[in-house]
Amino acid sequence: MLLRQIRSPLLWLLLFAVAISLVSREWSDASIVLAIVVATVVVGYVREYRAETAVAALAKRLQTTATVMRDGSPVAIPRAATVPGDVVLLSAGSLVPADAIVLEASDCFVSEALLTGESFPVQKRPDCAPASSRLAERPNMVFLGTNVRSGTARCLVVATGRSTEFARTAAHLIPQRPETDFDRGLRRFGYLLTSAMLVLVVVVFVPHMLAGRPVVQTLMFAVALAVGLSPELLPAILTINLSRGAQELARRGVLVRRLNAIENLGSMNVLCTDKTGTLTEGTMRLEGAYGIDGVSSQTVLDLAATNAGLQTGLKNPLDEAILSAHAGRAAPGRKIAEIPFDFIRKRLSVIVEAEGGASLITKGAFSNVVELCTRTADGRPVDPAVLARATSMYQQWSDQGIRVLAVATKPIASTARYDRTDETDLALAGFVTFLDRPKAGVTEALKDLERLGVGVKLITGDNRLVARHIAALVGMKVEPMITGSELAQMDDPALWRLAPKTSLFVEVDPNQKERIILALKKAGHVVGFLGDGVNDAPAMHAADTSLSVDQASDVARETADFVLLEPDLDVIRAGIEEGRRTFANTLKYILTTTSANLGNMISMAAASLVLPFLPLLAGQILLNNLLSDVPAVGIADDRIDPERVTVPTRWDLRFIARFMAAFGLLSSAFDFLTFGVLLWGFHASVELFRTGWFVESLLTELAIALVVRTRRPFFRSRPGALLLWSSVGMMIVALALPFTPHAGVVGLIPIPALLLLVMCAITVLYVIATEVVKVFFYRVLAAKDPAATV
Repeated sequence: MLLRQIRSPLLWLLLFAVAISLVSREWSDASIVLAIVVATVVVGYVREYRAETAVAALAKRLQTTATVMRDGSPVAIPRAATVPGDVVLLSAGSLVPADAIVLEASDCFVSEALLTGESFPVQKRPDCAPASSRLAERPNMVFLGTNVRSGTARCLVVATGRSTEFARTAAHLIPQRPETDFDRGLRRFGYLLTSAMLVLVVVVFVPHMLAGRPVVQTLMFAVALAVGLSPELLPAILTINLSRGAQELARRGVLVRRLNAIENLGSMNVLCTDKTGTLTEGTMRLEGAYGIDGVSSQTVLDLAATNAGLQTGLKNPLDEAILSAHAGRAAPGRKIAEIPFDFIRKRLSVIVEAEGGASLITKGAFSNVVELCTRTADGRPVDPAVLARATSMYQQWSDQGIRVLAVATKPIASTARYDRTDETDLALAGFVTFLDRPKAGVTEALKDLERLGVGVKLITGDNRLVARHIAALVGMKVEPMITGSELAQMDDPALWRLAPKTSLFVEVDPNQKERIILALKKAGHVVGFLGDGVNDAPAMHAADTSLSVDQASDVARETADFVLLEPDLDVIRAGIEEGRRTFANTLKYILTTTSANLGNMISMAAASLVLPFLPLLAGQILLNNLLSDVPAVGIADDRIDPERVTVPTRWDLRFIARFMAAFGLLSSAFDFLTFGVLLWGFHASVELFRTGWFVESLLTELAIALVVRTRRPFFRSRPGALLLWSSVGMMIVALALPFTPHAGVVGLIPIPALLLLVMCAITVLYVIATEVVKVFFYRVLAAKDPAATV
């Protein structure tokens, strides 16, 4: 963290200035600039250290654990504490904490897409020697960074950290996290600022050299102007604002995993989510078990419970609802094997051995199971009439918001291995149905999000009828709707055009979720995604900001920028408002500092070309800049106007440039007024001129920050206590500094009382003028761009 302060390019500019002063034996200048360097580093470090410490304390609440055997018992430890020799226990949804050899496995399928790019999970078995050195051909090993899709395994850790395959291949195979909207805006702002600094240095340095001014003094002055233009405390202010936002979000039930995502949460104008747990209660209840004739059937419930109880894949609310309704009834038979669930087949099968021999029991999405069935449980063929009746029942249930799974079975011969090809020629036994009611208050939460300018889009793998029913119940638009099959036939340009207009995406697979997110981003939206399952990770990675819940899979929580302690849209609304407050306060510092600095630096640059002396010494410029930045640490706790949270906030460099120009030129106008008063009104000496303008410049910059921090009249928008009183305190310092015993060290002298009163009067006039210009500026801005949100 200390190195981060020292790595700042602005700091190296100052150290360059110190070196020049030492070479030219300007000891006082070198001492002043060095003291300012130390003060800047210390202030930035202390504030950032406190902020990072607070965030680290929050991060401990989100620590992902691994289950390992210690002293013969399974123990949950932080993943980073895993060491070679540990025996790790893995199950569906687990992140693999290290490279390990598989000792035991039960239908264990691992997704290695992060390392190999292969979308289908790989089965892991202890009795297989690797076919080659390629990752995809090492079925007896699991690797750091991959995740378990189904089954269980016991593995011996052989490599951790930098010794893993993940570490060796990361630089080549793992895509970088996409640049977020806030990061992109910050980078572009840096380019704008750097360009302005370079222009200012050249414009000042070259004419001075042509005029024969001293090289060292001129170079120091030019460097000081460049540094003075920049908001050098921006990294520290950013961290302070973000850490304060993180603490406030934690108080509201949102834990932050990545600090810079807070601004993205405030910028978000589209939220994509599944329905379970956000639009609905997330508590599945078994509505019934029915045969193909629509009559309640205990046999169908028994088959479904056997499948749910013996499968070792991802635990889900549907299986829990089945087992809860089947409590007290033992599942018949012994499990032989399992054909795990995947998001392409959308079904899961178990092979069970009972007294009558082995049988395969399949449970899954209606169409994905029915298409495999050639007969019914009583031996009738699945002809068009049977299929039509089953489809009619399915549609009736779905129209009522009831979710349906089909159950099928068949006898099967015992063999050493079973796979997807065994799921054929099944007998359709019947259906199990589930109900998940809309969550209380969700309609109001959706309206609140709409008032904040955030549109909610439903992206779900559920069938279209259930999704449409739930969406209609909670007040969402149900047309147009895009299905997964339609999406598969759609090219990217068509999706870019349709995605922003569509609220419902149904029957989609994980890869299509990611494609939808990317299409919305391509259309210019800042997109958030709320996910909780293994299959949501790609879409979460692609989103500008990703959210998960505390009960989500390890993969989803590790991918998320935010973890919600409750899967509630109202919690997200509170998080969005806090993100916007944080963003607004960050922009306050940038706008107030850069506009005031630009005006002062332009004034000094222009004055230096016509005056026979430099208007301020390099050390005075830097000291002025440092003192004016002290109140900025209070911006994180500043109040903001309520209307600033009602619309998404985004970087707008054109707005920032206009703001800097308008208020910077106004600042320059009052600087030139001050120059005239000092030169012709008081016939000031060089030292008095510098002291008078130092005081006026510092007073106006401190006062004006309280005016331009709000679009309202400044007396109708009360600033935060820390910002207000630190500003008042620094104004007192500005007035008292010339009269202190050691003021001469920085080239300041006592000034007459009358001049002090005139400087205060100019400051008051400047505040009034700024208030007038502010009204005009925002009126013109609104006329040109009604959608302007900054």
